Amino acid sequence: MFRTSNCGDLTISNVGEIVTLAGWVSRIRDKGFVLWIDLRDRYGITQIIFDEKRSSIEFMDKVRKIHREYVIQIKGKVIERESKNPDIKTGDIEILASSLDILNESITPPFTIENNTDGGEELRMKYRYLDIRRPVIQKNLLMRSNLSLEIRKFLVSKQFVEVETPYLIKSTPEGARDFIVPSRMNKGDFYALPQSPQTFKQLLMVSGMDKYFQIVKCFRDEDLRSDRQPEFTQIDCEMSFVSEDDVLNEFEELIKFIIKKFKGTELNSFTRMTYSEAIEKYGSDKPDIRYGMEFGNLTKVARGKNFKIFDSQEVVLGLSVPNGANFSRKQIDSLIEFSKSHEEGANGIVWVKYNKDKTFKSSVDKFFNTKDLSIWAKILVCKPGDLMLVISGQKTEVYKQLSLLRLELANRLNLKNNKEFAPLWITDFPLFNWNEEKNGFDSVHHPFTAPKDEDLELLDKNPNLVKSKAYDLVLNGNEIGGGSIRIHNGNIQRKVFKILGLSEKESNDQFGFLINSFKYGAPPHGGIAIGFDRLVAILNGNESIRDFIAFPKNNQGKDIMLNSPSSISKEQLEELGLKINKPYNK
Repeated sequence: MFRTSNCGDLTISNVGEIVTLAGWVSRIRDKGFVLWIDLRDRYGITQIIFDEKRSSIEFMDKVRKIHREYVIQIKGKVIERESKNPDIKTGDIEILASSLDILNESITPPFTIENNTDGGEELRMKYRYLDIRRPVIQKNLLMRSNLSLEIRKFLVSKQFVEVETPYLIKSTPEGARDFIVPSRMNKGDFYALPQSPQTFKQLLMVSGMDKYFQIVKCFRDEDLRSDRQPEFTQIDCEMSFVSEDDVLNEFEELIKFIIKKFKGTELNSFTRMTYSEAIEKYGSDKPDIRYGMEFGNLTKVARGKNFKIFDSQEVVLGLSVPNGANFSRKQIDSLIEFSKSHEEGANGIVWVKYNKDKTFKSSVDKFFNTKDLSIWAKILVCKPGDLMLVISGQKTEVYKQLSLLRLELANRLNLKNNKEFAPLWITDFPLFNWNEEKNGFDSVHHPFTAPKDEDLELLDKNPNLVKSKAYDLVLNGNEIGGGSIRIHNGNIQRKVFKILGLSEKESNDQFGFLINSFKYGAPPHGGIAIGFDRLVAILNGNESIRDFIAFPKNNQGKDIMLNSPSSISKEQLEELGLKINKPYNK
């Protein structure tokens, strides 16, 4: 056999045993008469010692031909180390090697294969198979695997049934652009890769499966960020005969189970907040509630003081920065510059220091007296020693500007504790939003989301006011999941399609199969999809998902290891009945 033990197994209890190990050479330390090698595999590192006093010259010559990342097999005796390493499981022992086989050689890697590597992200993505050798990446992928297993066990224990749905489906408008796949057997026709299994899981509820789940790949051809990939994995679930509360309670239990299992933290009941409340308090539908700094509306009390910057604007909003009264003018100016410089840039910030002695110092002392600023402090829940920051402008813009400022303050003040988990449900989203470009309505979530029962009449009168039975799950300021109670009535579904600008023919062409299924007794149903990549990243205190995916794409949606996407041959294009304007590959 190649090995009797793994490189992370052996401890002081194994001293005296003869073992065989195999792995990659991680480090080499040559002191002349003695040489040490750190041998690495997925399970850990074991130190191997080669000693001239106890080995032949020929044997030591062979050892010195080894370089980093060689694949080797050694046989030897487990002995106690003189200089122990308490940071690793095998730190009390080493192997006195008696034989060595070089299983494969390696050229010098393009970056150091250690946790603290010298390789940039693009380089590591190009040689991802080497990057995955790093223990930190292997640890991430192992956690991902364990999380997947535990989620499956939990859902199965709750009587969910895992059902696989197709990857080659019909292109339908769900919000993002589809990835399109041409059909060779049906030239001129195309499949799409699923943005989600949405319609299939609804059909499974019509089919009587009652509880469905799938840990599934989804595809969206959209602009990317560090927390997005063109292909991603979600925990996709659907349930029959449920209300919003039923779904929220079920998946609160799942998140509590996961965080207790993997982080050892007991969570209390989740905070629930309506969409409008989240915007009013935080300017965001995915607020991080681990720290305060809730917004206060100063519009009524800040106007009418001959300060044109406030008097001429739609709203005046502010927040209180804990212990911010000790900020230097340079620090305040830096925040003002930040607020002006980003895409949602503000015109400026009014600042007010509420000193420990209960006096005020501000950038608007000429316009507002102590009584005025005391009213501000009460509205913004500002205590002595805090700093008030105030922005004015158009309502939608100011909420975005103040939200970004709040996030920047949290980063600068180190208010984000990655060991703390603050889950939050956002509910009562609008069903539609107005799209100026197309001069029509879009779905805020997707077109299968049910309206609130009390708002059904508004579908005919004022769709803009209709609220939905939709909900998002937010964890530490990141949206990790979203879902809704679905429409299960064909007439309501057709009405929603009409509001979205779909003709009856378009509705039938694209979704006739779903609407027809409702004629055969569709139960009330709803569900949720949780972003699996993002969940595992957040559990590890990281907002970027790339290091938790085995083979991710870069910001341009490219796999630079495979050089994908790439051109295909003229013959392949002809088989598909396609033409392309760019030059063919030869």
